[in-house]
Amino acid sequence: MRSLTEHDIRNSFVNCSKGEAKRLAVPRDLDERPWDDLDFLGWRDPGAPDRSFLVTERSGELVGVTLRFPSSRRGFLHRSMCSLCLTTHPGGGVSLMTARKAGTAGREGNSVGVYMCTDLACSLYLRGRKALESGSRFEESLTLEQQIDRTRANLAAFLDTLYA
Repeated sequence: MRSLTEHDIRNSFVNCSKGEAKRLAVPRDLDERPWDDLDFLGWRDPGAPDRSFLVTERSGELVGVTLRFPSSRRGFLHRSMCSLCLTTHPGGGVSLMTARKAGTAGREGNSVGVYMCTDLACSLYLRGRKALESGSRFEESLTLEQQIDRTRANLAAFLDTLYA
């Protein structure tokens, strides 16, 4: 992914108002992000524990999405798998992220969801750049490039549901 500026990020959101995009918390460490290892920029809002954001490139354009997830966690004993990168995590390491749909459907309250790594570090787990505390990645016969392509396709399929 190419490096992004705060301006790029704020102008990319498709499922919130321009005013909401102007007020959202953008990461301050954009210059330090490992852009070459990212398929999308994902971050949590430090001021709102139930809110996250994701920005990626789709058909040559930037697409930003606001996401919500349950802020309260119970003591989960099961393992869950991220629908994008297929990494498994114990407990709350995977969350159902919901996004308001784009356009009229979103203004009417319609939303879609996807199970994702709660910390939005899918790209880093996939490439082995971030260690799992106690989760795992399945050993696959696919090459890393094929796994990256699959993750990007899974993300694209989720983004497509925002417009459906």
